[in-house]
Amino acid sequence: MAERFKAQPAAGVPALQIAGLNVFYGRSHALQGVDLTLQSGVLSVVGRNGMGKTTMCKAIMGLVPIASGSIRFFGEEIAGRTPAEIARLGVGYVPQGRRLWRSLTVDEHLRLVQRGKRGAWTPERIYEAFPRLAERRNNGGAQLSGGEQQMLAISRALLLNPRLLIMDEPTEGLAPVIVAHVEEMLVRLADQGDVAILVIEQNIGVATQMSDPVAIMVNGRINRVIASATLAGDRDLQQRLLGVGRHGHDETDAAGAGGAPGTRTPAVTAAPPQAAGPTRVYVSNPTIPTRWSQPVPAARIEAQARTISRPTLATLNGRAVGEVRPLAAAAAGGEPYVVVAGTLDTKGEELRFIRDLIRAEGLRTRLVDLSTSGRSAGGDVTPQEIALAHPRGSAGISSGDRGTAVAAMTEAFKAWLPRQEGVLGVISAGGSGATAMVTPAMQALAVGLPKLMISTMASGDVRAYVGAADIAMLNAVTDVQGINQVSRLVLGNGARAMAAMAKARLAESRREGPRRRDPAEKPLVGLTMFGVTTPCVQQVAKLLEAEWEPLVFHATGTGGRSMEKLVDSGLVGAVIDVSTTEICDMMMGGILPATEDRFGAIIRTRIPYVGSVGALDMVNFAAPETVPERYRGRKTYPHNPQITLMRTTPEENARMGRWIGERLNQMDGPVRFLIPELGVSALDAQGQPFHDPAADSALFQALEQTVRATTSRQLIRLPLHINDPAFAAALVQHFRALHAGRRPGRSASA
Repeated sequence: MAERFKAQPAAGVPALQIAGLNVFYGRSHALQGVDLTLQSGVLSVVGRNGMGKTTMCKAIMGLVPIASGSIRFFGEEIAGRTPAEIARLGVGYVPQGRRLWRSLTVDEHLRLVQRGKRGAWTPERIYEAFPRLAERRNNGGAQLSGGEQQMLAISRALLLNPRLLIMDEPTEGLAPVIVAHVEEMLVRLADQGDVAILVIEQNIGVATQMSDPVAIMVNGRINRVIASATLAGDRDLQQRLLGVGRHGHDETDAAGAGGAPGTRTPAVTAAPPQAAGPTRVYVSNPTIPTRWSQPVPAARIEAQARTISRPTLATLNGRAVGEVRPLAAAAAGGEPYVVVAGTLDTKGEELRFIRDLIRAEGLRTRLVDLSTSGRSAGGDVTPQEIALAHPRGSAGISSGDRGTAVAAMTEAFKAWLPRQEGVLGVISAGGSGATAMVTPAMQALAVGLPKLMISTMASGDVRAYVGAADIAMLNAVTDVQGINQVSRLVLGNGARAMAAMAKARLAESRREGPRRRDPAEKPLVGLTMFGVTTPCVQQVAKLLEAEWEPLVFHATGTGGRSMEKLVDSGLVGAVIDVSTTEICDMMMGGILPATEDRFGAIIRTRIPYVGSVGALDMVNFAAPETVPERYRGRKTYPHNPQITLMRTTPEENARMGRWIGERLNQMDGPVRFLIPELGVSALDAQGQPFHDPAADSALFQALEQTVRATTSRQLIRLPLHINDPAFAAALVQHFRALHAGRRPGRSASA
């Protein structure tokens, strides 16, 4: 029986080295002399369907026989071994389609796979790394969302404690927000150094974000290994190597011929000239594939190819495809307009009803079609034009798979909408699909621009749709399906509300000259507050109110994001970030979490930063019975019947201190981070339930050990409690020192 390495591999030995690999399916030559090296970290392999990517994964795992070639895992030959032997050596595999057991719970999946506790990965560590799985531990595989299923599939492979993880299409069919989470998680795993990762992807944006360089597979060969930035920025190269509609035989190895196998080659920047005569069009999957499909023989692809008399790939409605032009350029006279966006193939009647009402109020409109059915339904802006804003062009939107197409259209519209000029507002109507498709683009717009979503999802938890943006959600009451007595009232109210907001914005924009700040108008300062830091924030606001206008943000997950969105928008140029508690929930799985971009706006804008450790002693959960099993027995406090607080431990505080310290190090603007040594919240004072000097000390020490102190970046320890008046005075003192002579005013566009 194969065993793990008896000795650690020598330094510098590649995690995976493939040389001259050939695989046949009958007479079909699927892999044709593949050469590929993964030294460490993450390597992405991209290519069209039918190019041999999945076959390469199966060959590495011993699931298909190889005709010739070598596959070395940390220098040890694994070609010819059984899948079980390869897995025991330390190669994990996450297949395309996840392939979970529908009837087994999350916990049963993990316990079934685990064999002892010889390695670093255990079910307990899995639950810590994926808090969402901990919450779903008693749910069956069929009861999980696509993102949760992918987390479980990855966890199942990690429990074997692999040195190499092979992932086939890990983001297929996932929503963009879940794609970003999976992408971040894989990079984090590789950065920890415990595992190298080979990722098979069709999403160029994901592939180029996860690894540098990227390998491109064409017709069963590694065509080239190219710098990620080069591939991401070369739309022509993407079309020739990865586009839909032409077979890979059209692409030669001219760019890579003569180069050593696996070496990086310069990208070809000019497309080969198009033939003037008839063109053969090949389809690599003549029938709709399933997860069990085998690669289609080349003879069948050749037999089913069709001939066209002129090329169609580079045109859109008869004109050459170029850069996405701003929609305002198409508006008559450049007049501002309201965007009415949605899927016209299914909601056309309702969206046109909204458009007509807005027009009746004397406003221009543009009807934007986000249909993914492959046909245009008569909008002012077609789905094909929106698709051009996607990093991969229209390939994902025209894939034929609804989940993939919706995710691609969501990403394309999010990239397209902020580029447009003259937009007075954005309105949409639909169910869960349309809401998930349109609201990410709305979130990308500046605060103050009217945004209205009429949705059947508006009566539930809308955090995922609204985020930190000022999106108005209107409950559709009935399903958005036709015009009737109820929908006429609801859609009419939404349309007229949008018209009123757009008119107000239009009137503001037509004022003579740029908006000037009233001399009596104070500049804005953002403050973060939690219930247990209220006295501190109230005292800070009182000390500043004569000179500044305080904006207080409740640190409930969206509070910090809202403040930072205003910083990014230029509306807020000063902050006193007293309550950074959302980081606790983000790292420990609470219900009011920040995102990984916490402090991101401060880093990007380089504004002066004054912050503290307010309420970093607690994690928020709902009612007591909702506290995860892994936390049972921990010190908790019932804040109210709906909120249960859990005290953080020294180890958790040290992790938070390091995380915050790393973000402070990335800030180029002046930083003053104040530490209250006698407690970080009302519950952390002496004699209170969460008083734990050892836990606080771990937080403070981790910050001191991580932060690179300079004259502009300072940690300041004070022998005070966070709610002491003297601590509030110290925050204000340092804030005034940083902003002396540089008080910002509101943006002129506010």
